[in-house]
Amino acid sequence: MHGPAADVLMAFSGSPMDRADNIRADDAALADLMNWRARVLLLDGLLPGVEEAGNLVWGSLADVTPETELVFLGMLDGKAHFAPVPPAGADGPAYAQPAAWQLMQLLAPPDLAIYGGARSLVDWHARHRFCARCGGATRLVKGGWQRHCDACGADHFPRTDPVTIMLVEHEDRLLLGRQPRFPPKMYSALAGFVEPGETIEEAVAREIHEEAGVRVRDVRYIASQPWPFPSQLMIGCTSVADDPEITIDRTELEDARWFSRAELQDARTAGEHGTELLYFPRPFAIAHHLVTWWLDR
Repeated sequence: MHGPAADVLMAFSGSPMDRADNIRADDAALADLMNWRARVLLLDGLLPGVEEAGNLVWGSLADVTPETELVFLGMLDGKAHFAPVPPAGADGPAYAQPAAWQLMQLLAPPDLAIYGGARSLVDWHARHRFCARCGGATRLVKGGWQRHCDACGADHFPRTDPVTIMLVEHEDRLLLGRQPRFPPKMYSALAGFVEPGETIEEAVAREIHEEAGVRVRDVRYIASQPWPFPSQLMIGCTSVADDPEITIDRTELEDARWFSRAELQDARTAGEHGTELLYFPRPFAIAHHLVTWWLDR
């Protein structure tokens, strides 16, 4: 890792679950694990139950109906762990789900990582019950790491969408932006999806220019974070601008501005209340770790 120290754990990473890919493809082995020892993640739609100590709530196969589709998450403590596919997937972006944000901050890091992976998988299944090729019904196979269409033979796989999130540096300042949905004073690193046919470096340069009108060079990878809303891989990078002139795309950003090292340090020191100017990015977001890395270099 080039950026944040190796002992810094990103939210939603560091799952203790053994994904046991060798079991996924073995129907007989998987069936043998579906016994009284198997654990099932108890979900209310896509929201998990959380114990007072910050642990996920697990049940048994008796807690789900025989018709429920179950995704095999892997092995932990010698037991198979599963998650049920809900009747419907997410009905809006993460920022429209305040309950999800609250639970993120309650869960212990290992369980947050388990939940993040489970949420991405079951949400995908709930939204892909029909074949994109022929429209036929699909069924869960390979322990939930694949869906198959019997009508046309097509196979479908859970997807992860790559998103670049990047720092832009100019003369010891960082460029941060805010979207209209952000709370007052909240600014973050610019971000955008990697498009077909481009490298990570090209995506970084394109997104920064599209959103803020700034040209950058020397793009470098720093760190990454899985983000299960619905299923993204945030690819953290840094870059350098020679010209600080900003031209904001108002369809993407409400504001973008350069922040000095002193301004960012003051916001970090101020904690959750921030300064009159700025809230420091929240600890569960990769932007927090990217800006922290830049300040502590």
